[in-house]
Amino acid sequence: MFRLRGIAFAVVLLLLVDSGEVQCHTKGLRLPRRQKNSTQAELAEQQFMRWVWFVGGLRHSVFSRALNKAFPSYTLTVDKKPSVGDFTTIQAAVDSLPLINLVRVVIKVNAGTYTEKVEIPAMRAFISIQGAGADSTVVQWGDTAETLGPRGQPIGTFNSATFAVNAPYFIAKNITFKNTTPVPRPGARGKQAVALRISGDTAAFVGCKFLGAQDTLYDHLGRHYYKDCYIEGSVDFIFGNALSLFEGCHVHAIAQNYGALTAQNRMSLLEDTGFSFVNCKVTGSGALYLGRAWGTFSRVVFAYTYMDNIILPRGWYNWGDPNREMTVFYGQYKCTGPGASYAGRVSWSRELTDEEAKPFISLTFIDGSEWVKL
Repeated sequence: MFRLRGIAFAVVLLLLVDSGEVQCHTKGLRLPRRQKNSTQAELAEQQFMRWVWFVGGLRHSVFSRALNKAFPSYTLTVDKKPSVGDFTTIQAAVDSLPLINLVRVVIKVNAGTYTEKVEIPAMRAFISIQGAGADSTVVQWGDTAETLGPRGQPIGTFNSATFAVNAPYFIAKNITFKNTTPVPRPGARGKQAVALRISGDTAAFVGCKFLGAQDTLYDHLGRHYYKDCYIEGSVDFIFGNALSLFEGCHVHAIAQNYGALTAQNRMSLLEDTGFSFVNCKVTGSGALYLGRAWGTFSRVVFAYTYMDNIILPRGWYNWGDPNREMTVFYGQYKCTGPGASYAGRVSWSRELTDEEAKPFISLTFIDGSEWVKL
């Protein structure tokens, strides 16, 4: 159960919901009304469930309806040998497309290591990148936040990405995105090194690998689906403010000392964002937090996930700000493994019940029935 001040926060929210200041979208779900003869414990639980369904956001009001439809597709081939493919680099294949693309284009990337920095502009929608296998098809680069740009200034974390996607309806299958920067020493600055940044809505990744150290996967903005992926890093290596479902993924820590798996950046009560990990596996080295509260309203759930003994008993870190303990939403549901024990977890996280977990453990969490077409 949350601390009392967390309950108080939920009560304030509920007053706003009841007064019409905040609308709770639940696709027709009718929540139980207060009963005059309810005990204090029952009332607190009812209030908490209202809060759960609110943050579950089954109808994500900040996102428009997404219908993953396009005109018939065509295919381009990338190969290291000019005589085999249409292009020798992925970026060249992307640049060959119309500035505004409304046709599903499959870019087949043959086996090989492609040392290049790739960016997909916002208007080039409906691109699919299909590798020959994540172990044999790799795109890599080695920028960090402190890398100097054309004007002699550090490029920052955002621009350090090896592969950056700004367009909607992006799909990647069976390919590795890698930032070659080694694990930084503890306390080092400017070593954020993104393997992939996804800033477009409605993106899906299947059978992909994301390799890096600090800040490997910048899950920046939009609704995203990760299926059977491998994600490796040390500190905050899945971070951003997207609304994302990770299903059947293997998350592997390479922290030398302390690290953190997630740094979710939800900053407002009304933002429909958060990370949900379902049927995943967490392994690796070092001592790992499940998440750090980068955002004041950070939201992360782990369900049916195996956790190795690298997970710190506390589980979560408040980013040095105790006030965030009132507003974050951190939960576990039927997790297993030596690192999954709820004993020792911070009091401001929660072991979810069946009903509490329901909004977070299916494609509904990301409106996936509308746009996930794999």
